[in-house]
Amino acid sequence: MAAFRIDLIGRYLRPHRRTVLFGAVALVIVNVLSVTIPLEVRRIIDELQGGFAVSDVLRQAGWIVLLASTMAVVRLISRQLVFGVGRQVEVDLRQKLFERMLEQEPGWVQQTGSGEVISRATSDVENVRRLLGFAVLSLTNTALAYAFTLPAMLAIDPGLTVAAIALYPVMLGAVRLFGGRMMRQQRRQQEELAGLSDLIQEDLSGIAAIKIYGQETQEQAAFGERNLRYRDSAIHLARTRSTLFPLLEGISSISLLLLLALGSGQLERGSLTIGGLVALILYVERLVFPTALLGFTLNTFQTGQVSLERVEELLKREPQISDPITPQQPTTPARGRIEARDLHIRYDGSNRDTLNGLSFVVEPGELVAVVGPVGCGKTTLARALGRMVQVPEGELFIDGCDVTQLRLTDLRSLIALVPQEGYLFTSTLADNLRYGEPSAPLEAVEAAAAEARLLDDVRGFPDGFDTLVGERGITLSGGQRQRTALGRALIMSSPVLVLDDALASVDNNTAAAILASVRAQRQRTILMISHQLSAAAACDRILVIENGQLVQQGHHSVLVEEEGAYRRLWEREQAAERLEAVA
Repeated sequence: MAAFRIDLIGRYLRPHRRTVLFGAVALVIVNVLSVTIPLEVRRIIDELQGGFAVSDVLRQAGWIVLLASTMAVVRLISRQLVFGVGRQVEVDLRQKLFERMLEQEPGWVQQTGSGEVISRATSDVENVRRLLGFAVLSLTNTALAYAFTLPAMLAIDPGLTVAAIALYPVMLGAVRLFGGRMMRQQRRQQEELAGLSDLIQEDLSGIAAIKIYGQETQEQAAFGERNLRYRDSAIHLARTRSTLFPLLEGISSISLLLLLALGSGQLERGSLTIGGLVALILYVERLVFPTALLGFTLNTFQTGQVSLERVEELLKREPQISDPITPQQPTTPARGRIEARDLHIRYDGSNRDTLNGLSFVVEPGELVAVVGPVGCGKTTLARALGRMVQVPEGELFIDGCDVTQLRLTDLRSLIALVPQEGYLFTSTLADNLRYGEPSAPLEAVEAAAAEARLLDDVRGFPDGFDTLVGERGITLSGGQRQRTALGRALIMSSPVLVLDDALASVDNNTAAAILASVRAQRQRTILMISHQLSAAAACDRILVIENGQLVQQGHHSVLVEEEGAYRRLWEREQAAERLEAVA
């Protein structure tokens, strides 16, 4: 078992110390009453042996009912208080984790894996809740139960007490053995159920591809296999439970039989009263549940501590990309001038620079294309402009301001980036368009859609801008999704527009029309990263990148006449178009 992290547990409980204190006091009261009731039962039984009246029986029964009712109410209060603390910690943790995740750089999420991050925010937080709610309550209650009950039992008869609880270590060992197995089996069952859910979600999202390629039978077989695995995991869990609980009942019954067998002899000798024997039986029954639960509690405690450390690891991680200590104010009014001075970008784990000494200047209002072979660093440049990757100080500037010296919010307000695959949220088309400007009026939404050449498509939708785009924009075509992402960027008043191959899903004529519309309606600096050299040919200037370096720049008419990388790319594209036309 991992070492108890009392420091961590205490730190999470400290903000709720008053509630925890009240819960602890309530638990003490519950245990005092739990000890008092059997003693009162012993007294009443012993008193009634000499004769009794109905009124006396009713009076004594009412007293016992009052004590039991009080204990039940106080126990309910204690559970609500302690479990409430666990729930509140769970809510606070999820909020902190979510905020911390949003602070991290995109590369960390990709490297860590979204599944791992989600697991820490869901399963691990749930385990922490169980630790601070159930486990702490159970351990405290078990400790108090033994602390109050054992002295009372020993005071009645030490020998019978030892005999009655002699099998409790066996019970605890059985729970520890089977409890760990049950937790593993339950986790396995949850994993299999999650796998089923993932498969259903995946198949529903890709149902068109399933039908096109006639893979219904294969998907049914895959689902059947996972469904059988889930069944087997559920059967194994049920089998373990059906073994453990009868075993615990058997051990408890043996303890009671021992108590009755030995106690009957004590009664005959007169060293024990009937009331004392009944009280011992009640005490034994009282200790059965906490003892049986202790094994599960220790497993929960161990699991919760591991999850607590995993959560702490995420909460303590400082984002590698953050605001400067003394941020610089951006130049006003913003003009959109971009300058790279010997820019070097290297990803973690890489042995070479993706951008290796890149230098260029883009003047305000220019339409500049960035082209080059796959893997030359074009997308890295786009991400560097918004500091989505780590940028060295003094190598990249917007309007003369070092991007590393600007607040991230200020920097990203200057740049509207349209990535290669624009992500759409499960909402209406209008909400996706105004995502960067949530308060934008419908007129601005319509204007952005018109600039992105999306307005005609919207008019064909049954609900217009209120059309639900579905998960990841599944109800839209690839071109419509990309133009929606473009419209989202156009609705923002950023002086710089970066298109990271954002027009790849539209034809050259539409791409040219979009660029012309954007330039005509707004004086923006546009940096267009593209594999479509036909669209790049309409730009003011073209930057050609190879191996992270600028190797050529100029207008299309000039570059196509020069020997070099651009001419090779152009000839390759033209050859591909001729082959496509022949086919």
